[in-house]
Amino acid sequence: MVFENLLVSIEDGILTIMVNRPVKLNALTGFTVWEIGRAMEEAVADPLVRGIIITGAGSKAFVAGADIAEIAGFSSEQVNAMAAAGQLVFRSIEESSKPVIAAINGYALGGGCELAMACHLRVASENARFGQPEVNLGLIACYGGTQRLTQLIGKSKSMELHLTADHITAAQALDLGLVNYITTEAELMSTCRKLMGKIISKAPVALAGVIACVNAFYTEGADGYEAERVEFDKCFSTNDFKEGASAFLEKRKPVFSGS
Repeated sequence: MVFENLLVSIEDGILTIMVNRPVKLNALTGFTVWEIGRAMEEAVADPLVRGIIITGAGSKAFVAGADIAEIAGFSSEQVNAMAAAGQLVFRSIEESSKPVIAAINGYALGGGCELAMACHLRVASENARFGQPEVNLGLIACYGGTQRLTQLIGKSKSMELHLTADHITAAQALDLGLVNYITTEAELMSTCRKLMGKIISKAPVALAGVIACVNAFYTEGADGYEAERVEFDKCFSTNDFKEGASAFLEKRKPVFSGS
């Protein structure tokens, strides 16, 4: 599928989804969010895709928030539909059975911070800046930001960042546990590709199981221990477990097939 606001490419099993609105600092329109959702659907369904990296075009911004010009004239019904649709797309990223890394270059504000937090891992360039500045506009986050930021950095600091609208640096984000790694702007994508390469060298069914079980910890009504037992049983029944066990006993690297 050809996208209007995204650039999508695949290399060595890694699909890169790049939000491509650099003149607008990659601000999210409703259509752009829909396109991200479609790109994720296609990536998860494509057997050639083993992992996904989401980033933004240019060096100034990952995603600098929502496109305020678009939503300023919305009705209540339109706003509710936008928030519901965006939450579904971001949840599809969070629940993707294939690992997703956010490569955060520059500003990740508002919806951009929410997009990054929906990914499984986050790698930031040194110039990255994070924040949920919605209260400056008389709004709050609507794509899951109040929930995911609290999960990632704790209630007190999440409350502070949402209430003050302060931006934090990449170094501060690392200290808080919001990002996994910091690297230079020039090495951002190569760092993400190296990390993803390490991840996708593992058994795909096991990777999907890890994602499902960790997410279960934060899912209301879910029994994380039961999820772990179920996913363990799925893995035990795969050819990849047989290959992994054989490789371990034979002191060689396993070659996983995803079956």
